[in-house]
Amino acid sequence: MPQDESKPVDEAAATKAIEELKLGDNSTSNDKASKKDKLKAAVSSVASSSKKDATPKSANDPLPASALDALTTDQIADILAANPTLRNSLPKEPDALRAALRNMSAADLMTGLSKGNNAKDMASHKFWATQPVPSYDVLAKTEKKTFQDGPIKVIDPAKVPKTPAGLIEGFEWCVMDLLKPVELEEVRALLSGHYVEDDEALFRFDYSASMLKWALMAPDWRKEWHIGVRTVSSKKLVAFISAIPVDLRIKQKDIKASEVNFMCVHKKLRSKRLAPVLITEITRRCYVEGVYQAIYTGGNLLPTPVASCRYFHRALDWEKLFTVGFSPMPPNSTKQRQIAKYKLPERTSTPGLRQMEDKDVPGVTDLLKRYLAKMELYQVFNEGEVRHWLVDKETDPRAKDRVVWTYVVERNGKIEDFISFYCLESTVINATGGNTSIKAAYLFYYATEAAFQNDEKVLSERLNGLAKDALILAKQAKFDVFNALTLLDNPLFLTKQLFGAGDGQLHYYLYNYKTLPVPSGTDERNNVDEKRRRGMGVVML
Repeated sequence: MPQDESKPVDEAAATKAIEELKLGDNSTSNDKASKKDKLKAAVSSVASSSKKDATPKSANDPLPASALDALTTDQIADILAANPTLRNSLPKEPDALRAALRNMSAADLMTGLSKGNNAKDMASHKFWATQPVPSYDVLAKTEKKTFQDGPIKVIDPAKVPKTPAGLIEGFEWCVMDLLKPVELEEVRALLSGHYVEDDEALFRFDYSASMLKWALMAPDWRKEWHIGVRTVSSKKLVAFISAIPVDLRIKQKDIKASEVNFMCVHKKLRSKRLAPVLITEITRRCYVEGVYQAIYTGGNLLPTPVASCRYFHRALDWEKLFTVGFSPMPPNSTKQRQIAKYKLPERTSTPGLRQMEDKDVPGVTDLLKRYLAKMELYQVFNEGEVRHWLVDKETDPRAKDRVVWTYVVERNGKIEDFISFYCLESTVINATGGNTSIKAAYLFYYATEAAFQNDEKVLSERLNGLAKDALILAKQAKFDVFNALTLLDNPLFLTKQLFGAGDGQLHYYLYNYKTLPVPSGTDERNNVDEKRRRGMGVVML
């Protein structure tokens, strides 16, 4: 599912936003910012009247009492009106409502206040109330000791429709054949023009054809799960959704599932409410194949996340990121200081670190499976999947069409460590200078034998060394920024390797399966917490 593109938090701008909102509805200036924009900025901002130890550090932190007091009752009502899902799960009594809001992430409050993809909350269509997904109330009211994991709805194969539901007049279903370059390009063009962008509409993901083939044609992929919607008249592709089969292990239970991704609707057709129809159709096609559970992600708060991980960003070319508006200038700093801060060594430091080869697949698979077993929710990989996801046919680190970079450490014929990252570029919308894109590396899977020594210090040191080398290798491959989430063991090295908190949140969801939420690598204030890691072990693209 689409999620907002994340970028580093601009705390100075956030502080200014809350001050502007404090003027409230009494302002008579001709400020062009809409009421919705001001509400979003205020919710994501730092409350200047708060005590220092209670002040949120970013858009994703819970708001302290003093910050909530800066919002009027009407303004809170407006925020909740933009997100019926959230509103319906909260108490109606004003004092109880404010108390509940203080325990929530500010990013959750902003759902429905975003521009672009997230402008309309799916819950406004009363869609999710009809779906087999966990409700906030059930998860909140059920005691941990008595909670029963498992499917929410038993699917009768005989009752699954054999054909798609009808579309509104003027549109028709199609199956996208990604083996045909023309149809692959249609999907690429739709996603590049209408998929994920940040709230300020400064950047948009730009998927390459090679990246899409890698993401959508994983082992055992099904052509029928690449679903499109075309106009009847021109045959133009205007919507798309996809799924691939995955084997999940959720708290020691094995689940055959689908990983749903890349849902996209043409901007001019967002009012047609095609998104629920797309989700219903991909669900039907999965049911036809006997796959009754799914995992998906999104930046919007929907019922109900099994994990909510935070984005972090590590500048590799800070000057470029600042020039295009991705990275802010911290207060009391300079360009020279920022460039020096993020400067990396020329060479890696881990002895024996080299590119992964096909011969390494068995050893990497064994290490990865044992490492992921330490997580509460993860994908169970076989050798074919490891080969697909981690071994790129292109061996030149700077090759234009390369998608994934994986490096291993082999000692005495055994793979003891590996780390990987993949490439996803973003277009700089309305670029005025020579920089029209940002080349971003996203941390993918990794594993180390140090994880089995029962020594946190040893593990932390090893992962910090591997992570730093990954940054150096990404820099050598001409990446501009390195992104990561707070999943796996990432909290052990994000801060030490100078990753900065982003303004994006990635919520993980399970379809037709209920389990209590797993740790997301953050505390109640959405800051990195090393003690709350090893919950989410699935890295979705």
